[in-house]
Amino acid sequence: MPKIDTFEDLEIWQLAREICNDIHDLIKNTPLGRNYALRDQMDKSSGSIMDNIAEGFERNGNREFVQFLSIAKSSCGELRSQLYRTLDKEYIDKSNFENLKEKVLLESKKIGSFMNYLSKSEYKGFKYKNR
Repeated sequence: MPKIDTFEDLEIWQLAREICNDIHDLIKNTPLGRNYALRDQMDKSSGSIMDNIAEGFERNGNREFVQFLSIAKSSCGELRSQLYRTLDKEYIDKSNFENLKEKVLLESKKIGSFMNYLSKSEYKGFKYKNR
C-alpha cells in the first residue's frame, strides 16, 4: 500500500469528492434544485461520505477510522436511495441515474474493502504506536 500522509491521498476520499461535485451539478442543472428538502438531503448525504472519511482518518486509530468509514458507507446507501427518488420524480433521466448510482455503489464497495483491510491490519494507527 502506498504511503498515505493525508486523507486527500485516499482514493475513497477522492471518489467521494467527485460524487459530491456530481450531486452539486445535479442540483444546479436539473429541477432537483427546486425541491429544497430532497436537494438538501442529497447535498448532506454526499458531503457526509467525504467528511466522515476525512474525520475518521484524522482520528489516527484504525478502530475509530473503521467506525467513521461505516458511517460514510451508510451515507452511500442513503444517497443511492435518494437517487431513486430523483429518478422517480423525473428530475434525472435513466442514463444519468445509472451513472451516478454505479459510482456511488462503487464507492460503497471500495469503502467496505478498505474497512476490511483496516480491520485485519496489524498496524493500528499513530495513536496506538507506543502502547
